[in-house]
Amino acid sequence: MEEQERTPVSIFTQVDRDVFLRDICPKRRPALLRGVDLGPCLEKWTLEYLRLRGGDQDVKIHVSTVPQMDFLHKNFVYKTLPFNEFVKRASEKKHSDFFLSEDEHYYLRSLGEDVRKEPADLNKQFPHLAEDFHVPHFFEPDQFFSSVFRISSCGLQLWTHYDVMDNLLAQVTGRKRVVLYSPQDALHLYLSGDKSEVLDIDSPDLKRFPDFLKAKRYECVLEPGDLLFIPALWFHNTTALQFGVGVNVFWRHLAADCYDRKNPYGNKDPVAAARALQALERALHTLEELPADYRDFYGRRMIQRIQERTYCDSVSATKTEEDSDSTLPSMPFTKPG
Repeated sequence: MEEQERTPVSIFTQVDRDVFLRDICPKRRPALLRGVDLGPCLEKWTLEYLRLRGGDQDVKIHVSTVPQMDFLHKNFVYKTLPFNEFVKRASEKKHSDFFLSEDEHYYLRSLGEDVRKEPADLNKQFPHLAEDFHVPHFFEPDQFFSSVFRISSCGLQLWTHYDVMDNLLAQVTGRKRVVLYSPQDALHLYLSGDKSEVLDIDSPDLKRFPDFLKAKRYECVLEPGDLLFIPALWFHNTTALQFGVGVNVFWRHLAADCYDRKNPYGNKDPVAAARALQALERALHTLEELPADYRDFYGRRMIQRIQERTYCDSVSATKTEEDSDSTLPSMPFTKPG
């Protein structure tokens, strides 16, 4: 079977703030950082310690009977458990207590106190654990957006999606595979909003998604203590190779007023992008007044104008020569208005 082109994520060691800001962040490509001080969490966060320090506060979790969680079709349910009980279950492969089945899978993405208004912050939701984790100071304090606590059952795979802010994924315990795709390959990922419809990236249905193989695949395995820099708009798909605990730190790469203020998850498109996409939907609706051959002609002219006005050579370093031809893709880039 034909496979995607695969490229390992570049690894950097002895990275400090100056190196990150000078040599890594400006390139706008994923980078695996090793040897960054994450604090005593690497030694302390055993299963017993997490249960003790995390306590019995209730947490909202995803529960699924299958390891491949799919946000588009919601093949999971939301449940609530005390944190210490959740950690116990997430670390097990077979459960004596369960919601759906004895081999169900669990996933925690921590939330703010008011989930509709407040981003997640490890210091607020889990203060006794937060003191063990050192947030790398690779950005200014006023750029900080959220720190998200993540815990996954072994084998759990999360859907391919992008975020609109830069982030560092810190793997504290367990090993995790991360597959990434460039924003410039968005046309090959069959998007529904910010998520790809291609659920099985290792054995994709090529009858439904024939262009998926055109997307260049970047891949790495995170070991405990590793940091992965995921630039904004880079698609990522994660698989927990072991029961694992991690922390995502997001920050505003653009000016603060570029982002939607009602955005506790940090995943809403920048304000200008959202307005442009809404205007595009109105323009496309207007074209529906014309016969099909006219819609085709003026649609192609619109695409040409968009390419001329928006495609940027300075971010094309991740593309190959064959990627940069002018052939129109068979699958449009979709994002709801």
